[in-house]
Amino acid sequence: MPSVKRAWTNSLSFKVILAYLAGSLLSVLIIVMVIKGLLSFKSPILVEEDIAEHAEHIADDVVFDASGRPVGLTSDLNHVAWMFETMKDDIAYRVVDSTGRVGLMSPAGKAFWPEGGGQVAPPRPGRFEFERDGKPYRGATEAIPDQGQQWFLQLAASARLSELLRLEFALPFMGIGMALFSAVLLFVFGVCAFVTMRHVQKPLRALSASAAAISPRSLHARLQGGGVPTEIAPLVDSFNRVLERVEQGFRVQQEFMATAAHELKTPLALIRAQIELLDPHCDRDSLLKDVEHMTRQVQQLLLLAEASEAHNYMLAPTDVLDVAHEAASYLQRMAQAANVSIEVRGSADTDTVEWNADCGAVFTLLKNLLENAIQHAPAGSVVSLDVSSQALSVRDRGPGVSPDQLPKLFVRFWRGAHRRDHGAGLGLAICQEIAQAHGWELSAQAMAPGLRLTVSRDGRPPS
Repeated sequence: MPSVKRAWTNSLSFKVILAYLAGSLLSVLIIVMVIKGLLSFKSPILVEEDIAEHAEHIADDVVFDASGRPVGLTSDLNHVAWMFETMKDDIAYRVVDSTGRVGLMSPAGKAFWPEGGGQVAPPRPGRFEFERDGKPYRGATEAIPDQGQQWFLQLAASARLSELLRLEFALPFMGIGMALFSAVLLFVFGVCAFVTMRHVQKPLRALSASAAAISPRSLHARLQGGGVPTEIAPLVDSFNRVLERVEQGFRVQQEFMATAAHELKTPLALIRAQIELLDPHCDRDSLLKDVEHMTRQVQQLLLLAEASEAHNYMLAPTDVLDVAHEAASYLQRMAQAANVSIEVRGSADTDTVEWNADCGAVFTLLKNLLENAIQHAPAGSVVSLDVSSQALSVRDRGPGVSPDQLPKLFVRFWRGAHRRDHGAGLGLAICQEIAQAHGWELSAQAMAPGLRLTVSRDGRPPS
């Protein structure tokens, strides 16, 4: 058998890992879009929060001299000092005492701050707002205790610069954070996908090895479902049921071959013995009879093998009443030799009874049923074949079968005690195979007198 081509793109591991990566990238994309939306949302509350945060940082970097007066800022703010020099109309800071007296001021000077103080003076920690030349400004005040004296840092920026400040400080940190989060997300998802697939595939590999080890010598073995994922468990159960059917069929075939060999062994031995003792007075008719018996056995074995294969059937609308007359005509000479008459009876209101069946198989079935009836029918009796739209039945008026023997009628190579020939005991077994292949049911009912064999389309024998 050629091996199945396995494309790596069809691998379950590849698909799961791809799903993980797609989920990770989608998560990152959503985060980027959310952050972008937040950055584009110009909320005054967010702006004031940024200014207050900047004011707190600048307050921490104010430098005082030995007398406790503010003299400048530390070198840590050199990277933003240029903003206070070049954007004097948009941003400024100053350090004042509790009375509002200025101790330190950015290059923007007094002109930046509102006249009269307003919300700016007297200083108190918190946020404030003012307007200058029709432009809105927002600011924040931070307390700076030093050597027992209270100082206050006031930072103010125009609305447009507040937004720029927020982007300048927040965006780099957001970008770094997003990059780190994305890297961790991809790594963790990848590791989880790898570990998960290793764990899931372990019982599947064990199942594959168990299935590969099953051979005709170990058909009794079954796949173990312990540890198998829930989605795979039904497949394991179905496979085990298939193994049960294969094992049963294999055992039946073994028994059939053993029985067939035994049945053929006896006539061959008899023929061999008579040939070895052959002399001018040898009974030639006895040899021919043994050859004919073995030929019949071989023919029935071939018929049984064909009847067991569903692909040998060609189903089509078939007039079973016409086939019944044909089978009765074929066996007329046999019936006359046994002094038995065959009567075919159909429905009174129709001349045809159509079934969907294989015409040749139906002929074989009816021929075997009639042969069996003729072999058991007493001389001078009638074998009746009844045909209807739902059932076919053949009845003889012979000694019948005891109730304990009824289940044995369709067993291969079983022969009744009242036969007139020495058949192989395969005729009714062949009928059973044909009926099952068509979805019919073959059953036997003891009559008074005789036996009735019935083929039912709906599985129910007639009353």
